[in-house]
Amino acid sequence: MKIEPVEKHEVAESARPVYEKLEQKTGRVINFFKMMAHKPDVLAPFLEFYSQVWAPGALSPKIKELAYLKTSLMNGCEY
Repeated sequence: MKIEPVEKHEVAESARPVYEKLEQKTGRVINFFKMMAHKPDVLAPFLEFYSQVWAPGALSPKIKELAYLKTSLMNGCEY
């Protein structure tokens, strides 16, 4: 079974403001967040967590991206 990303016209009402905020900030909603929208009650809290992870801090964005990619590879993620 293949799970498809949740498009804006299909998203739960509780997740609609998240989509609108992402569209205002970046011009679009990436598939990563469209997949998270299958659990609309998790999407907004996860987005806050995700924002904090990518905020300036002790690690450079390059190291954060490397950790992100390595973890994905170790878990067999294709996306």
